[in-house]
Amino acid sequence: DVQLVESGGGSVQAGGSLRLSCAGSDSEYIARSYCMGWFRQAPGKERGGVADLNRDGSTNYADSVKGRFTIPLDNARSLPTLEMNNPTPEDTGIYTCAADWDRIQWAKEEYSFWGQGTQVTVS
Repeated sequence: DVQLVESGGGSVQAGGSLRLSCAGSDSEYIARSYCMGWFRQAPGKERGGVADLNRDGSTNYADSVKGRFTIPLDNARSLPTLEMNNPTPEDTGIYTCAADWDRIQWAKEEYSFWGQGTQVTVS
């Protein structure tokens, strides 16, 4: 099984920036072979899709984060990250990365492998 671990969470001021990483048991292989997704569960709300990255390099973003959050594309694709720019308090929540060999429909929680999540608090 693929083990995923998120890092980079914490507290950030609104308008700042934060980078979340998703490391796996073989990060480079995962980055080259898997489709990745980032999900967020805000307090009192259901978990929802934030962004995803497919093997062809295409990305998708939730409307609420478009223009602010990105999954940087680099040739190595060694550590899929989620860069959060200009966050707002509405971005507070538990962020979880997920991976699957197959392309997963946007925001569907059908990924085979999941991390435990990392808390992000925006104030």
